[in-house]
Amino acid sequence: MKKIPGYLLKILILCGMFTRPVFASPADYVLTPVVEQGEREIDVKYGTASPVAGSSAQASSVGVGYGVSESWFTEIYLKQERNGTQNASLAEWENKFQLTEPGQYPLDLGMVVELEAPLTSHVPWELAMGPLLQKEFGKLQLNGNLLFVRSFGQKDEGGLPYVTNLAYQWQVKYRWQTAFELGLQGLGEAGEWNHWSAHGAQEHSMGPAIFGKLALGNRQAIRYNAALLFGSTPATPNHTFRMQVEYEF
Repeated sequence: MKKIPGYLLKILILCGMFTRPVFASPADYVLTPVVEQGEREIDVKYGTASPVAGSSAQASSVGVGYGVSESWFTEIYLKQERNGTQNASLAEWENKFQLTEPGQYPLDLGMVVELEAPLTSHVPWELAMGPLLQKEFGKLQLNGNLLFVRSFGQKDEGGLPYVTNLAYQWQVKYRWQTAFELGLQGLGEAGEWNHWSAHGAQEHSMGPAIFGKLALGNRQAIRYNAALLFGSTPATPNHTFRMQVEYEF
C-alpha cells in the first residue's frame, strides 16, 4: 500500500474535524482513484437538470489540475451554479489520493477531499470527503464511491443546523475502444449519514453514459464522458444531462 506523506495525512485529519441539506449539482461527476504523476489537465464540466423545485438548474465549471506525486492529484475549479432565479459563484479545491497500486488488492482504493468556498454572499462553505473504489474484470470497469458532505459557515436560510450527509456515486464502464466506451452511471444522496431521509426525500438517478480518450501525441489527449440520468424519487430531477471534457498535457 502506498504511504501518504505526513503533511497530507494532517490535511485529511483536519478536514475530518469539520465532518443545509445537500443537493447534487447537475455537473457532478464520478470520481476514480487512479492518479498519474506529472499529469496536467484543463477540465470543463457542464450539467443541466429539470425540474428542480418547479424550475431548472444548471451548473458549469473550469478547472486546472496537476499530478503532484504518484499518490496525489490536486485541482482548482471556478464554478457557476443556477437554480431557478438563484445564482452562485464558487471556488473548489479538489484533492484525490491513490492509496493502492492498480491490481495490488481485490479493490483499488483512493480517497477524495473537496473544499468548496463561496464567491458570492448567502452561500455556505462545503466539505466533501470519502473513499473511492474501483475493480476491473477484463474490459469491464466498476467504480463505487461514498462521500460525506457537510456545509458550514453561512447560516442556512431556514435556520436549520447543518448536518453531515451521505452521497454516493457508481459507474459501470465497458472499455470497448479507447476512443469510445459505453456504460452506466448513478448518483444519489440519502440524507443525514446516520439517519437517512424517507425514500421519497432522497435523491437517486441513473442512466446511460459514454466515455472516451482521443490521443493527440506528445502526452496530449482529450478525455470525455457524458451521461443522461433519470430520477427515481420525487426529490430527484426527472432528468439530468451532464458532461465533462479534459485536455491532458
